[in-house]
Amino acid sequence: MNNKTIFRIFRFNPVHDKKPYFQEFEVTLTRKDQTVLECLFYIQQRLDDSLAFRSSCRAGICGSCAMHINGKYRLACNTQVSGLTSDSITIRPLAHMPIHKDLFVDMKPFWEKYEHIKPYLIPGKPSPETGEQIQTPDERSRIDVLIDCILCACCHSSCPITASQEKYLGPMAFLHVDRFFSDTRDGAAEERLAVVNNEYGVWRCHTVFNCQEVCPKDLDPSGSIAHLKTEIIKSNRV
Repeated sequence: MNNKTIFRIFRFNPVHDKKPYFQEFEVTLTRKDQTVLECLFYIQQRLDDSLAFRSSCRAGICGSCAMHINGKYRLACNTQVSGLTSDSITIRPLAHMPIHKDLFVDMKPFWEKYEHIKPYLIPGKPSPETGEQIQTPDERSRIDVLIDCILCACCHSSCPITASQEKYLGPMAFLHVDRFFSDTRDGAAEERLAVVNNEYGVWRCHTVFNCQEVCPKDLDPSGSIAHLKTEIIKSNRV
């Protein structure tokens, strides 16, 4: 591994820049396991303190450091420089969202779609014996593959439909609808199917699988979309 690596970073400040540009920084790596996020902090602290990006946990949990790194949406905190094949590293911000500055985007449209699908349990009828929403281990296991989304927006940014359809809910929203639809404690199955059964819902998906490929938690939004389509057809809503 070359100890010196060139970082080509997307720069744009809407206040005074007429158009975006790339700026190069040379970073000397000190460890084989050095991450892209560590290098960004090095650039910000030692080379250019005006560089803007978002980060928080540095442990692949919060999803806030998602960005486009060498051709793929990834988390900067768990992407090691040594694992990237190129001697130079090109970094762009998340796509399909307004840019505040550099790698820092306005995620308001993303959060509005998350809020729209009601990402919380809407309780069904409690058990007459206990007055509780009882769930067996087998029923709980049905949502094991749906609950680990960290809302990083990698799937949203990689989706070609969100690029052209502003109102399209997108893979993150569909995954969460499936998560609550599949939860036996939830009592709003019909309402949840209705939310995604429209021109900006699951039928707009072109099944490109970008969302599945970039998910840092190996979740399957494409599978959730297929499941919701099946359930809509079974409910005679088509």
